[in-house]
Amino acid sequence: MQTEQAIMLLMKQYENTFFLSKDHHYGAFYVLISCVLSQRTKDEVTYPAAKRLLKLANNPKAMLAIPIKTIEKAIYPSGFYITKARRIKEISKYLLDNFDGKVPNTYEELLKIRGVGRKTAGIVLTHAFNIPALPIDTHCHRIANRLGWVKTKTPEETEKVLMLIIPKKYWIGLNELLVKHGQQVCVPISPFCSKCVIKKFCKRVGVENRR
Repeated sequence: MQTEQAIMLLMKQYENTFFLSKDHHYGAFYVLISCVLSQRTKDEVTYPAAKRLLKLANNPKAMLAIPIKTIEKAIYPSGFYITKARRIKEISKYLLDNFDGKVPNTYEELLKIRGVGRKTAGIVLTHAFNIPALPIDTHCHRIANRLGWVKTKTPEETEKVLMLIIPKKYWIGLNELLVKHGQQVCVPISPFCSKCVIKKFCKRVGVENRR
């Protein structure tokens, strides 16, 4: 199946992605906080910020004990760092009040946390609990349509269709692969088709100019 071949090529191309790397094993709280910090922030800023913060407080109880200004300083220059610091405090309190400080492992419970959407919930499930899920963001939605895998209008629709056509064994990590590909090669405007490792499988739907 062409989709499987394409995914395998992407796995080879981006084998050193953060969460997919065999050298990294992170807990659920780390993954959740990293997702919060990643919003409107590049990966090269997000992950060092998450490491700095989690060295200071690696669980909700410890996070509540440190001043919010300390959190702000640790996560700077993450975008909207003041708002994110407040959100991290809120999430930590919610986890302590409702889950004894533990991160839940179901979509239903994760989505009850303020600031956690379906994409973040899916990433927590896949990378923290090894539970197959397909978190879909704008990169994944765009690339899946461009490749011709789906013909959908929203990330939610894309998620439903991909769950039907992508074997479950590839679900974990697919988001990160497509995000990396969307940032480096399959960009929104004038994608770099000349250096795309899966170009032979791509229908280039909606592509007017390419490099």
